Amino acid sequence: MISVLATKQGPGLDDTTILGHLEALAHTLEVQVRYESLESETTFPTGGLCRIKDKKYIIVNESASTGEKVRTLTKALRRFDLSQIYLKPALRDFLETGSD
Repeated sequence: MISVLATKQGPGLDDTTILGHLEALAHTLEVQVRYESLESETTFPTGGLCRIKDKKYIIVNESASTGEKVRTLTKALRRFDLSQIYLKPALRDFLETGSD
């Protein structure tokens, strides 16, 4: 198994901490997280998972709130098999039950 988190994690994680752990997980999965300016005339897109050639990316709206960035990364990372990656229990629980 691969270890993603090197620090102890307790209950009540804040969005900034979760965001950092999700970015580290994406790196472990060899998925590049890109923060880009995403503008639309009718909606405020937050981003998502995409593939360009053989590379995977999670595109995140740089103008989104930290909570929206967490939701975008969470939704994208849930699409991967995380069963062989060590995650701290609080982060695994968040990925399994956290908001979309």
